[in-house]
Amino acid sequence: MPQKGFVKIYTDGACSGNPGPGGWAAILMYNEKEKELWGSELFTTNNRMELTAALQGMKALKYPCTIKLYSDSAYLVNAFNNGWLHKWQLNGWKTARKDPVENQDLWQELLKQSLLHDIEWIKVKGHSDNEYNNRCDKLAVEAIKKNAKQ
Repeated sequence: MPQKGFVKIYTDGACSGNPGPGGWAAILMYNEKEKELWGSELFTTNNRMELTAALQGMKALKYPCTIKLYSDSAYLVNAFNNGWLHKWQLNGWKTARKDPVENQDLWQELLKQSLLHDIEWIKVKGHSDNEYNNRCDKLAVEAIKKNAKQ
């Protein structure tokens, strides 16, 4: 098996209305190389797009990596960093209020991916001075527009 590579992944999700048409984007950086990924859904939520961006970024990796994943989604970053996912699993995928956890399908896929990689989840301020987060936002919005034209 190849040695773990170090990858930075910047992600963002966007939604025109919430729910409504949505887009997601990820920028993967390995050494001097960059790869942009994006996609869209006709009817979704902003949170689903944020999670999808991270998931698709990780799924694009060919082997286990050490990842710094940057997102402006507190929902995504806090779920990993603050142990929410662990608590949800222990509670049978229920929140502290005993409501079903939303986006379980995506959370379960993210958990599977997170077991393959060594990930540091980093919260960045959205729509600010982070070049890569801003690029992801533009790509996600463009994905919505392209989907609307089809």
